[in-house]
Amino acid sequence: MHKTRNYYLIPYVLWIALFVVAPILLVVYYSFFDIEGQFTLTNYQKFFTPVYLKMTISSFWYAFLITAFTLLIAYPTAYLLTKTKHRQLWLLLIILPSWINLLLKAYAFLGLFGAYGPANQFLEVIGIGAKQILFTDFSFIFVAVYIFIPFMILPIYNSLEKLNPSYIDAATDLGASAWTAFRRVIFPLTLDGVKSGCQAVFIPALSLFMITRLISGNRVITLGTAIEQHFLVTQDWGMGATIAVFLIIAMAIIMIVTGQRKRGDLT
Repeated sequence: MHKTRNYYLIPYVLWIALFVVAPILLVVYYSFFDIEGQFTLTNYQKFFTPVYLKMTISSFWYAFLITAFTLLIAYPTAYLLTKTKHRQLWLLLIILPSWINLLLKAYAFLGLFGAYGPANQFLEVIGIGAKQILFTDFSFIFVAVYIFIPFMILPIYNSLEKLNPSYIDAATDLGASAWTAFRRVIFPLTLDGVKSGCQAVFIPALSLFMITRLISGNRVITLGTAIEQHFLVTQDWGMGATIAVFLIIAMAIIMIVTGQRKRGDLT
């Protein structure tokens, strides 16, 4: 039985080796070569210059904002979903936009936020007047939050669904207000879902590059944008790979820090 179980692991191990470990090793390998194909450590030295450090801070800042806004919207939405009828239908409607190609959604927002788009027409109707919405920090964060919000709602919803209602009833019977019950019971018991949602949003938000070009007009420069530029424009694969190495390390640290831990009691 034990040997049979090991045989079942072979496809999984092969998949991980070919499509996870091998690409990472290849990226690390390329990071030690300059644009002329010479072995060097200059790429790593260059990464710690003010230009790339500023870009790194900017990437983390925007990823934090996107994750924070997504969480603020997703948590109450997930909570309301657990209280509504036809919740499966509402969940399907939330998930459906994630099935649409990211590029198509980005181009849709180009029309919505354009100078003559519905957003500016609405602003004119209410008397504010047309504004420059596209190519701003606001448009970038708004579109990013829209794209990632299903990935935050689902794990939080699953955690809320698994929550034992008797804990909330007990808190209420002991005189806890709605806010106290949320702060001391509901949120701690659904923290694993929040962590999973933050992982699912923060990590890809850290390396965004497509919507930075289309929605923010390269006003927002992230590490993902820099990787794209080095691989496709300057052809400096070594520097692009070096940035990717640091992104992989950062993502690994985030996953370790936000990893789920079993809790024996309420805190």
